[in-house]
Amino acid sequence: MRRMIWRRFKRHHMALVGFTVVVTLALASVFAPLITDHDPYHSSFSTRYEAPSIAFPLGTDDLGRDVLTRILYAGRISLSIGVLAMSLGVIVGTLVGAVAGFYGGRIDNLLMRFVDLMLSLPSLFVLIIMTLLFRSVNSPLLQAAGGVPAIVLVIGLLSWMPVARLVRGSFLSFKEKEFVEAARASGASNLRIMFRHILPNAISPIIVAGTLRVASSIITESGLSFLGFGVQPPTPTWGNMLRNAQDEMLKGHLWMAFFPGLMIFITVICINYIGDGLRDALDPYKVE
Repeated sequence: MRRMIWRRFKRHHMALVGFTVVVTLALASVFAPLITDHDPYHSSFSTRYEAPSIAFPLGTDDLGRDVLTRILYAGRISLSIGVLAMSLGVIVGTLVGAVAGFYGGRIDNLLMRFVDLMLSLPSLFVLIIMTLLFRSVNSPLLQAAGGVPAIVLVIGLLSWMPVARLVRGSFLSFKEKEFVEAARASGASNLRIMFRHILPNAISPIIVAGTLRVASSIITESGLSFLGFGVQPPTPTWGNMLRNAQDEMLKGHLWMAFFPGLMIFITVICINYIGDGLRDALDPYKVE
């Protein structure tokens, strides 16, 4: 089965390229100290606004910090937020969708109306309000690393609804299948049927949705940071690097905004290609 999925995935050339690029970016961010010897937080006014050169391949910012170094370290934060927020959203969405689809009736109706309510709220406004709310909480855990845990919670708790709908539909379909009836006849509990028998058969669309949710979370974090409500400096993310560079663009220091924006663009489009490739690879109706 794994070989078949990998064979299908390899046929999607752009997905394979996207996977290679994302893995390369992730590894470069993790091993940033081996790639560059600059300190991402060290200011040097003697090297302010250096254009891209051999010494500074992507130039320096308004405080003389190496842009390449900050992009690599920012990749750690931005990619981590994307993965962690996706994980939280998928877990919550899977639980809500599984309960709604399996039990049906009033429980399904109540949960789906709550999902509709959450989807009807203006997402950006709610994101900003919740970010300010978490920021006001005097908790070292939430405020660690410039508020990264708080941003993960906010994005994760506002991104589970599409996953819940997707899982609900899968559970509504699978709960009428023969293998579920057989499990119920053998005395299996509802929880065992839900998470041991139905969920493994519904995992493919969840994986695809989760992959695409990583890209969406990165864009959301970048947008919040650009507006000043995301991860706070000096902790670098691609979003707050863009925010810090918006005034510098008018002064001709285009590299300060171009390279962080390019990283967001490349990462998001590659993850979307990976999602497309996984959708084809995990399609049970696809003919070899």
